[in-house]
Amino acid sequence: MTTGNNPLAGALYLIKGFSMLRLPELRKFVLIPLIINILLFASMSVLLYSSLNDLILELVAGLPEWLQWIDWLIWLLLGASIILFAYFTFTIVANIISAPFNGILSEAVEDYKLGKKENDNSLGSVFAEIIPALQDEWQKIFYSLSRSLPLLILLLIPGINLLASMLWILFGTWILSLQYLDYPLSNQKILFAQQRSLLKTKKWLILGFGGAVMLGTLLPILNFFIVPSAVVASTLIYIDHFREDVIGKEKLAVTS
Repeated sequence: MTTGNNPLAGALYLIKGFSMLRLPELRKFVLIPLIINILLFASMSVLLYSSLNDLILELVAGLPEWLQWIDWLIWLLLGASIILFAYFTFTIVANIISAPFNGILSEAVEDYKLGKKENDNSLGSVFAEIIPALQDEWQKIFYSLSRSLPLLILLLIPGINLLASMLWILFGTWILSLQYLDYPLSNQKILFAQQRSLLKTKKWLILGFGGAVMLGTLLPILNFFIVPSAVVASTLIYIDHFREDVIGKEKLAVTS
């Protein structure tokens, strides 16, 4: 088990994931998620940028006078929070649709890195995974919404929304990390609650990875490749940092 546990190390995994998309062994599993992302992010960008200015003006207008002197900072934080919320929402939608394909991509990365016998990655196996994958996605959505909605409400309250913006950004990095680490961990039959406990043991590494994914979603063109890059990166994180623990627990369960 690799011992590194810092945000920079986590962020660098996204670059590694992006660089591996060109590999012939993975390329065929990237195409469908890539098409989904292009369609969704393009549609969302048009809607977001057409209404962002009016929404921020309305929120800033409700602020008390004693906060008016830092209106530039409020604009920055509110704008970032709204953009992140929109991209975060659409990323969830993209992941729901592409979840079965992302799981297969994660398996292919494991096969490539570990030299395992190739899994059944046929189109038939992909469709066989659709219902279980969608059920798991809904569990994650419930977890996300039950915690993000209170933050969203605070974001709309003048004076408090400044702190809420900072909390939202931090929460978003954690949720994105959970979203993508779920693919390699679910392939190992690790339940969502167990995933959260496992990832907390390397929380700074995980938050660095989630922060890089969040930043990547805001960069034009690059954001189309974020989902497959993050799936590959999360699988690399699993192999380097959590695989030994998971295998150790499986062996313990068998012998007990």
